[in-house]
Amino acid sequence: MAMPGFYVSPEQAIQDKADYARKGIARGRALVAMRFDAGLVLVAENKSSTLRKISEIYDRIAFGAVGRYNEFEQLRIAGVRHADQKGFVYSREDVDARSLANQYAQIVGQVFTHELKPMEVELLVVEVGHTPDRDRLFHILYDGTVADEKSVAAVGGDAEAIRSRLADAYEDDLDLGAALRLGASALAGPERTLTCDDLEAAVLDREGRRRAFRRLSDEEVSEMLGE
Repeated sequence: MAMPGFYVSPEQAIQDKADYARKGIARGRALVAMRFDAGLVLVAENKSSTLRKISEIYDRIAFGAVGRYNEFEQLRIAGVRHADQKGFVYSREDVDARSLANQYAQIVGQVFTHELKPMEVELLVVEVGHTPDRDRLFHILYDGTVADEKSVAAVGGDAEAIRSRLADAYEDDLDLGAALRLGASALAGPERTLTCDDLEAAVLDREGRRRAFRRLSDEEVSEMLGE
């Protein structure tokens, strides 16, 4: 005799998946990105010196992620391969953050819709332009939704509160030190203080060489924080 199945409405199934993904992401530490006077800076709360949340994807494009490390590392590698292949087949100038963000959104959205377990990740794909108006910051959610951010972006646990702190204190033309301190302060909140040992940071330099990505050393972060 066959056992009766349990019916779950599509709406409830989607809600359960969303709750599951949000809880998994909230267990991780957040990450922020913002424009400063010479490019874009990404700052993440990350005590590990080997498991990176911030990485280079292509010449002027960086990737930031929070959530389950093995899942977003797979996505990072897929993004690097996609960018390399497109740059080889067409030209390096044809590789842009918008198409990469759409590619990630399709992957994450497909898993969310069709698989039992969603990916417990939130992503940032950022591109530094040759002028500030051409900077791009894309926020990809666990269900494949893409948000086009402006000057600041935040992903991860308590992202709304962190983004609010960023937006309240952000000013155009911050230098790198001021932007880094603002990012660290927004991540920490009013009741904590983060040091260089708690942070991972990198920049996309607007006037740099073809490869604009540069990871900030602990010594640089410590000096900018005034430690």
